[in-house]
Amino acid sequence: METASRLFPFVWPYRRKAILSIICALFISVLWAGNLSTVLPMVRVLFQQKNLHQYVDEQIDLVEADIEQRKAAIEKMAASDVERRARAQRYQSDATRQLSFLATTRHYVLPYVPVDRFNTIALIFGCFLIATFLKGIFIYLQEILVGGIVNRVIVDVRKKCFRHALTLDYQTIAAAGPSNLISRITNDVETLAVGLRTVMVRLVREPLKAGGCIAFAFVLNWRLTLLSMIVVPCIGLLFAKFGKSLKKASKGTLQSMSGIYKGLSETFDSLKIVIAFGAARRHRRQFHLANKEYLNKSMKVIRLSALARPTTELMGTIAVLCAVIPGTYLVLRGTDEIWGIKLSQGAMDIAQLSALYALLAGTLDSVRKLSSVYGDLKRSAAASDRLFEILNEKTKVPEPKEPQIFNRHSRDIRFENLSFSYSQEAIDGNVRPPALRNLSFTVSAGEVVAVIGENGSGKSTLLNMLPRFTDPDQGAVLIDGVDVRQIRSSDLRSQIGIVTQETQLFDDTIAENIRYSKPDATWEEIEEAAKQAHVIPFVSHLPGGFSTQIGEKGQKLSGGQRQRIALARAILRDPSILILDEATSALDSQSENIIHRVLKQFVRGRTVFVITHVINDTFLDLVTRIVVMDAGTVAAIGTHEELLKTCPIYQRLYHSNDRQRVA
Repeated sequence: METASRLFPFVWPYRRKAILSIICALFISVLWAGNLSTVLPMVRVLFQQKNLHQYVDEQIDLVEADIEQRKAAIEKMAASDVERRARAQRYQSDATRQLSFLATTRHYVLPYVPVDRFNTIALIFGCFLIATFLKGIFIYLQEILVGGIVNRVIVDVRKKCFRHALTLDYQTIAAAGPSNLISRITNDVETLAVGLRTVMVRLVREPLKAGGCIAFAFVLNWRLTLLSMIVVPCIGLLFAKFGKSLKKASKGTLQSMSGIYKGLSETFDSLKIVIAFGAARRHRRQFHLANKEYLNKSMKVIRLSALARPTTELMGTIAVLCAVIPGTYLVLRGTDEIWGIKLSQGAMDIAQLSALYALLAGTLDSVRKLSSVYGDLKRSAAASDRLFEILNEKTKVPEPKEPQIFNRHSRDIRFENLSFSYSQEAIDGNVRPPALRNLSFTVSAGEVVAVIGENGSGKSTLLNMLPRFTDPDQGAVLIDGVDVRQIRSSDLRSQIGIVTQETQLFDDTIAENIRYSKPDATWEEIEEAAKQAHVIPFVSHLPGGFSTQIGEKGQKLSGGQRQRIALARAILRDPSILILDEATSALDSQSENIIHRVLKQFVRGRTVFVITHVINDTFLDLVTRIVVMDAGTVAAIGTHEELLKTCPIYQRLYHSNDRQRVA
């Protein structure tokens, strides 16, 4: 029920098609029950040596005589015998309704039924064939309608999950893991599609088919039909019992599939390292374990599903026998009651019993099909839970309710008493220390500030606060006196350019990768940015020029070429604030010199933050001040000369780089 309520807004736009599919299912159920009901006239014509005209006439005579007898018996009963008179009047009322039905059949149906018995059978077969043909058309229409709805709903769900994921903050996405998100938006959505298709086809069609059979069976003999339904509550309890276990097991299966996605992603993303260190065996082992876990959890789902089907079928068979066994007794004994309990309107014959059995068997067939899809429904419900965990996730970097106007940065950037922790959970019994602790300093507009420190000192965490990849637990980041949390994210980030150590490019052309930072940029602006970033020299030698496809993550280019494209992308944005996160640490000396020449020109009039651990003469020529970080705090701030005299941490880092340069 919870899954249905969650998916309802996605299905609602296609409600007209959904209603049409239900109408098709209604016609299917009526035609299904009608075909099974043909057993009644066929058995009577074949085994009772009478045509339908004779049979109806005889039944009318018998019912009329029965009504007269009961009327006379009631008149003879004492007025004080209220219970007997009431029961007799009830039986007389039943007989009157039966007479009305027979009279209507003789008047409106029999004129179209042949008198010859063979022709009657031929007519029944003809009607059966036509009904089957029509049922096939309605099945086709229902499948087409439902298929269209399901595919559109799944596209909408996938798009909404992706759209919502992009509104979440960087920390939340990183914690969830890209492989986990990919698994949910692909594998889980497909699992949901299977369940949704099952709901809209079988879970609509089969209950209606069962309902149609039960309705026809009620007309035939409502007492025996009602007797067969005493096990329905037991079937409901069985479904509920299996359902909880199936959903839990299905959720475990989907989670293990996320582990398979993770293993594949890590292996192929780091394929060069895997090959270089001969670690293929290790990754095969990890992949084997992930698949083994998936197999074990999948088999649990299969075992539960396999157990549910025969158990449900057994309960359904018991339900049929609850009606057929008493009905057989009535036929063989030529009576209409057992132990004084009236179970039929008059003595049952073999035709009525055969028709009743066929209709109840048709109901059992629908129940059997429902039990076979129960596992799909629970797997779908588990997938829905995982998908809506994404949609229910709230960003930790919310947009301001009343954003302030943010003009181009021109005064200063202040970090005031910043504190931040990634997690409060204990790891191996130890609480993870804060990444930042009461950190404060100010940077004037136009400064080029280097932020250095050992790994884990909080350099990247600090500058992640500036574009609001994360928000501080305490304190604030202020640009020109305005808290970044009071600025609309799009306005804030429109003034920030970022170049990272691991260059993030997309499988598109060089021109489109540069234009990525400014979608409405003209061709002249793209060329100018490329010229400033020294992209032109290598682009001019490519056959496709700026239209060259660079491959996934820019794999068709060298590291220096990728970095220059990333720099051109930042230049095109014309940011007032630039963040360089180890932007040259992975480059050769020639590429590094080119990037530094570009930066020396581009940083003028901009506030620049450089995260680096490489301290050389080119680097020192670029920066105006250096911030040294240690264990989430600012250890020292000053120029190169000042820090060499006063800061042991900086001295150690600088001389460490000296040894690396000598080596």
